[in-house]
Amino acid sequence: MLSQFTRPRQASVMGILLLCISSCVFADNTTQYDNLIQHLQLQYLAEPTAQRAQYLTILQTGSAAEQLEYIDIIQRSVASFWQQKQVPLAFDTLDENASVVAKNIALEPAVTDYLGVVNYLRKLMWLAETQTWPTIAPEGLLRPGDVHPSIKQISQRLWLLGDANEYLADELVYQDTLAQSVKRFQSRHGLTSDAVIGPKTLFWLNQTPQQRATLLAKSFVEKTTYLSQLPQPYLLINIPAFQMVLVDNDEVVLASKVIVGKPARQTPLMTGQISNVIINPTWTVPRQLLRHDILPQVKVNGHYFKDRHFDVFDFDGNLVIKTPQQWQVEAAGRFPYRVVQRPGGDNALGRYKFHFNNDQSIYLHDTPTKSLFAKADRDLSSGCVRIEKVQQLADWFAKQLVIDKRTWHRLQKDYTTTQWFALSGTLPVHMVYWRAWVDDAHIAQYRHDIYQLSPVAPANLLSQKMRPQAIVQ
Repeated sequence: MLSQFTRPRQASVMGILLLCISSCVFADNTTQYDNLIQHLQLQYLAEPTAQRAQYLTILQTGSAAEQLEYIDIIQRSVASFWQQKQVPLAFDTLDENASVVAKNIALEPAVTDYLGVVNYLRKLMWLAETQTWPTIAPEGLLRPGDVHPSIKQISQRLWLLGDANEYLADELVYQDTLAQSVKRFQSRHGLTSDAVIGPKTLFWLNQTPQQRATLLAKSFVEKTTYLSQLPQPYLLINIPAFQMVLVDNDEVVLASKVIVGKPARQTPLMTGQISNVIINPTWTVPRQLLRHDILPQVKVNGHYFKDRHFDVFDFDGNLVIKTPQQWQVEAAGRFPYRVVQRPGGDNALGRYKFHFNNDQSIYLHDTPTKSLFAKADRDLSSGCVRIEKVQQLADWFAKQLVIDKRTWHRLQKDYTTTQWFALSGTLPVHMVYWRAWVDDAHIAQYRHDIYQLSPVAPANLLSQKMRPQAIVQ
């Protein structure tokens, strides 16, 4: 994904080992089809077909005559995969007389993370070919200082995946060195980096290399296809990553943590056009939230509306005044009223609301509960998206799109006046669901399927196992 929050990390021993292996293997086995195998492997993992499996077998184990016979067909197949998704390739404009190697290189999509993805896929498929991956099940939480037989297995797995710089083969004590590796692993899987090995950490430790490769390839293809169609600037919210980016002129000008809908009230996958920014918004409580969240509070505390600065209106727009006891009685019944929260420090929308028309009452906004951004799992809202760096986003709108800049600046010190601001143009906003990517520091990131939208079954392994030298480079 674009511009993830990243941290530099030294190359692992496993990475160095793989480089050494690849140097030795390809010293004697370098072929002109290496790039083509990488392209095809990614496509097979993302969208497995019998035809792609056959092409991989030909490139890896076929005779020279068979490879020569099929090379043009395979190249066109790889190109067609991206052409159907409207992803541009240099191959589309390449001279027909170009060399095989030049054509293979030209089949690479012109995106910055492609090489990082195929490098990870090669490593993962090498692991799938050469390593067993038994389930780790310590049957309880593991914390630094604990002694357990599975510590050895966890150490090996983190080393194989590149999160540990060494494999402590005979260690049964959960020591600080392993704890740091676990924290790195947890961080790149969107988990709380506390070194406690519990169910969520074990889930990802037990994901096989084949499952990881499949998820990464599918996510890359989906992301690359989607982004290739987007005019700029745009806002993009990756829901399972709990992250927003603002992209303009091929640069990420703002990245921010976000809070998205909980599984029972999901943030939908959708596209819209932000047409207004509201300073000091009021909040009209949606009927579902009113029934499930607000009225149960009122039944317990008749002062709830007053304490939280809510006004209650009938459907003719008349303000309704009742005693706390009367509100408790009303909250237990049909409740034929509209509830609106006034602007202020406890307003659920905070300081800013970014409005775009949609039939699901979804929008982007601030929040008074800033502490929630410190959580690793931020599927906490009722569907709308809360933005951590909301002031920075508002400042961008003020500079780029807000028409009435004088009123905007005047209201920066006013926290009670609600004002809608028209824009000189709309800003596209995209809600997407990408669970794996290679970040700007070339580290593979994975995220939990919070809405259970993308179960990924491993692609069927080829009937004839691939030779390691055809995968590791």
